[in-house]
Order: sequence, then C-alpha cells, then structure tokens
Amino acid sequence: MLIKAAADIPSSDITDKRLYMNRRAFIQSATGAALSTVATVLGAEALVRAAQPAPHGRKLAHVTPGALGTGEQPNTWEQVTTYNNYYEFGTDKSDPAEMARNFKTEPWTVTVDGECNKKGVMNLEDVLKGETLEERVYRHRCVEAWSMIIPWVGFPLANFIKRCEPTSKAKYVEFYTLYDPKQMPGTRVPVLRWPYVEGLRMDEAMHPLTILVAGLYDEVLPNQDGAPLRLAVPWKYGFKHIKSIVKVRFVERQPLNTWQQQAPDEYGFYANVNPGVDHPRWSQNTERRIGEFLRRKTVMFNGYGDQVASLYTGLDLRRNY
Repeated sequence: MLIKAAADIPSSDITDKRLYMNRRAFIQSATGAALSTVATVLGAEALVRAAQPAPHGRKLAHVTPGALGTGEQPNTWEQVTTYNNYYEFGTDKSDPAEMARNFKTEPWTVTVDGECNKKGVMNLEDVLKGETLEERVYRHRCVEAWSMIIPWVGFPLANFIKRCEPTSKAKYVEFYTLYDPKQMPGTRVPVLRWPYVEGLRMDEAMHPLTILVAGLYDEVLPNQDGAPLRLAVPWKYGFKHIKSIVKVRFVERQPLNTWQQQAPDEYGFYANVNPGVDHPRWSQNTERRIGEFLRRKTVMFNGYGDQVASLYTGLDLRRNY
C-alpha cells in the first residue's frame, strides 16, 4: 500500500470533512438498520423456538378440505402455537403459549342477543351441531407486519347467523371474548378495556370466507389460538379475528371495537389489509412471514381481493381503515 505524505496530496484529492462525516453517519445508520432488521427477525424466531408448542389435542372427525383456502404451504404447528397475539394472556408473543396452558374451555356457552329472533344461551355442542367442518388454509396477516399461513378448521359464520334469525334492524354483528381474570392473567392489567370486543358489518359476516374456527390442522383448537371458538376473516388484520367467543350480538349501529376504542388513530373498524394505509408507527407495505428471512410485498385485501373487493365499492378505504 502506498502512503503519501500530507504535503504530497493535492487539496482536490482530499475528501471534504463534512462529506466524510456524512458518509460515516450513513454507513453507521445503514449498518444499524440492518442489524435492527436482523435482530427483529432473529428475535421472532427465538420466541418461536423458546416458547412451548401446544400439546396435540383430540382429532376432529369428518374434516373436509375447504374449497376457499389458499394453496400455500402452511406454517408448522410449532410456529402457529408459539407466536400469538392474545393480550388476555400477556402482551408478548410467547406469553399465550405459557399462560394459557391450563385455560378451561369445557363446558363452554355462547350467548346470542340483540336484534334477532333466536336469543338465548347455546352450548358449544349446539353451536357446532349439524355443521360440516372444513380445513381452510388461510393467510393470516397481523398489523405488526408479520404473517402466517394457517390451516384453520371451521364452518361459515353465515350458517350460525341464519340459525339466529337476525331481524331487518341487524346491520352489524358484535362479538365478545371471555373475561375471566382468574384464568386470564393479562386481564388483571388495564392494557385494554376488557372484555375484548369486535364487530363486522352484516355483509362481511355473511361472506363465505368468514368462518367460526373450532380447530387447527385436524385437531381441536389450542388454548393459545383462541379455543374453543374464534373468528377468521382472512382479508382483515389479525386483531379482527376475535378469540374465545362467549357472546354474539346483532346490532343496528356500528360497534366500537376494542382497538378502535384504545387507539382510534391507529386502528379502525374495518381493518382491511391495505398496504396503502400505514400504521402511524410503521409501514404496512411489506410483511415478514414467520419462518422466512426476507420480507415480501403486502397484497391488498391480503390476496383475497377478487372475492371481497366488491363489498367496499364506493367506500374510501383510506378514511375507513
């Protein structure tokens, strides 16, 4: 290597100090961002590896392949049962796998109320009675920009709604999660207003993609994934997929869902997957699927646009986020 003395170097060859410092800052910034990305990826994978997967449960009988799923390769049982958002059991992704182990889901009842003719309390067996369970491999996209492919087992929510005989006043369906501080340690902390509440417009609820979920793969639904009964609405962000449902109400006015109440500037009622509407604290343009290193482009309506875009004709989806 040739080293020149300072006196031998023309001033035109000397890098301006400000440019040098800016370049150095840029490299540090880029390196920091890259390390942050790697840390995020490795941190998520570490959580999946560290948390204890759900024990395998009872096999569900007569499960048929669903025609409305995606042909993508599902995530593993271990991934789906160890990386969960379920604030009733803690705010960390690994908390539900640990804290929901002894959660009692039998017996279980669902109360039906509001603008319908068939009000009352139904046992879980009655909710499932006569239904053909389908395995539907759905994309699951979370608002924190991570995603999975999950093989839910369930049946169309529309079937349940028809049995309840909603009246003409019923424009929305409102759902409630169980509130039980004795079993759900996360509810002892006021991070949200309990119980957890979600809602759908009636046409969204009646859409054939919307299902009531009772299983995962071909087994009963694990506790940390919303046992014994949860919602799956695959074109919406994960917080709409309410877990451990104990009440269904048919209402005339749009419900105020929990996250909309908690942070209305961040979480709206519709929660349609829309890469054009960023969360105030992060971009929704890309997502990282659990189990993969690289990020991928977020697709409008989570890839279900052909089936559901017509539901929102004329609706500004930037304002109605």
